[in-house]
Amino acid sequence: MPPMPATAAVRVRRAELSDLDDLVALEESSFAPDRLSRAQYRRHLDSETATVLVASANHRRFLGTAVVFFRKGTHVARLYSIATHVEARGKGVGSALLDAAEHVARRRRCKVLRLEVRTDNDAAIRLYERLGYVRIGRYERYYGDGADAWRYEKRLG
Repeated sequence: MPPMPATAAVRVRRAELSDLDDLVALEESSFAPDRLSRAQYRRHLDSETATVLVASANHRRFLGTAVVFFRKGTHVARLYSIATHVEARGKGVGSALLDAAEHVARRRRCKVLRLEVRTDNDAAIRLYERLGYVRIGRYERYYGDGADAWRYEKRLG
């Protein structure tokens, strides 16, 4: 995939069944342990308690994805996963996906969006903090490989 221009307008939409192969491929290239399976993605595409988002720009149909979970009886949404293709990093794709995730959560009447991030994922931590997420805790040995996670949240005014 050729480099994406920094000025590209990123569009985010709800994922469709035709995105399944791309979702699985990005998941496999982005995460070693703790990744969603094809069957899990398939279930989330039609789920009442999950929204799968896809980012595109400049005629590139698939640059990244985000998965947001909702639990009945609570006003807290959870950003379960966010990933972008290497070529799209630093080009606004992650920001656009987070903005769309927040929008979806607000539409579902959620007051807070929470997430976990590896303590060694400096780029993601900078993005979350720049967009107003506040660190609220730490999980020891949270990931399958034993890595710790920071917990963040953002109030959705």
